[in-house]
Amino acid sequence: MPYRICKTFEIESGHMLSKHPDLCKFPHGHSRKVEFVLEADDLDENEMVCDFKSLKEAMGHFLQAWDHALCVNTKDPQHDMLKNAYGERIISFDGIDPTTEVMARRVHEELKRNLAAYTANPSAKYQLRPTVRVVKVRVWETSSSWAEYEE
Repeated sequence: MPYRICKTFEIESGHMLSKHPDLCKFPHGHSRKVEFVLEADDLDENEMVCDFKSLKEAMGHFLQAWDHALCVNTKDPQHDMLKNAYGERIISFDGIDPTTEVMARRVHEELKRNLAAYTANPSAKYQLRPTVRVVKVRVWETSSSWAEYEE
């Protein structure tokens, strides 16, 4: 049975769901928790799956980009105006509404890419073994609602 760990980060982020029939089609924000669940069949030389700080180093920049940003479908009529006005604080989702489910998948994909790059970096402060696997990503929208993605 593998060992599992979970690291949670908190960000403030907004979205607007252009396909939604009610108020969610308007820009609104959430205090989100983003959880990363990783596993390994055995522990490293420090008796860890991995150091939690390696997750912060691997994903910190990505999560900072989403903090205090607005996620918008590129097909939303307001997308281009918002992107021109707010630049990098608009996170574009190509032709798809940035629901919490879609966001969880995007974060999962980024986590896999970033961990692979971090693992391959011999000068990383906190070594990460290639045997550490991403189990799932859970994104909380509110204190009572979340979506998760796993392969």
